[in-house]
Amino acid sequence: MSDLSVKICGLSRPEHVSAAVEAGAKYIGFVFFPKSPRNVSLETARDLALDVPAGVAKVALVVNPDDAFLDALTATVPLDMLQLHGSEPPARVAEIKARYGLPVMKAVGVADASDLPALDDYGRVADQLLVDTKPPKDADLPGGNGAAFDWTLISGRRWPVPWMLAGGLTHDNVAEAVRVTGAQQVDLSSAVETAPGQKDSGLIRQFLTATKAI
Repeated sequence: MSDLSVKICGLSRPEHVSAAVEAGAKYIGFVFFPKSPRNVSLETARDLALDVPAGVAKVALVVNPDDAFLDALTATVPLDMLQLHGSEPPARVAEIKARYGLPVMKAVGVADASDLPALDDYGRVADQLLVDTKPPKDADLPGGNGAAFDWTLISGRRWPVPWMLAGGLTHDNVAEAVRVTGAQQVDLSSAVETAPGQKDSGLIRQFLTATKAI
C-alpha cells in the first residue's frame, strides 16, 4: 500500500465525490472560480461536503478572493482547508490564515528555475504548498490545464511545510513523477475527466489504484 496522499480536485457531483472517497483519496477539492468548467456554487459545495466522511479533507480552491466571498464561503461550506490559486502575495496568505482560522495551501506555478524562490517565500506563511505547472500567459485558468512541468527542477528540494505535486499527472506517469520529485502528495483534476469539468468515476478509481501500486 502506498503512503501517497491524493487530492481529486474540481468535483461537482455526488457520485464522483463518493468514487474518490471510496478509492482512497485523502483530499476532496471544490473549485470556486467562474471561468472554470469545474466551478460550483456555494450551495452545491455545501451539499457535497456534508457527505464527505471525517478523515478526508475538504478543500476550497479560490482565485484572488476578497473577504466578502471568503466570508460567504466559510459560512456556507464546511471546509478543512483553503487553497489559494491566484496571485495572492505572501502577506495576503498570512492575512487569510489569521482571519479564517483554516489551514491555507498556496499554489505556486513552476515553468523554470526562476519560479522556485517563490516556493521558499510562500513556504514561510502557508500551511502547505501546491507545486503546479505555471499556466501560459494567455491561459484562462490558473490550473487544471493538464500540462506537466520539468519535474527535475524540484528533485531533492524540500520546504518547511508539506507540499503537493500537481500538473499533468495521470495514472501512467504518477509513479515516475513521485520517483523524480519525492512527492508524498499529488493533486489532479483533468486526468480523471472525459471532457473539461466532466469527472469519470472509473478514471478516478484507475488513478487511485495506480498510486497504491507505487
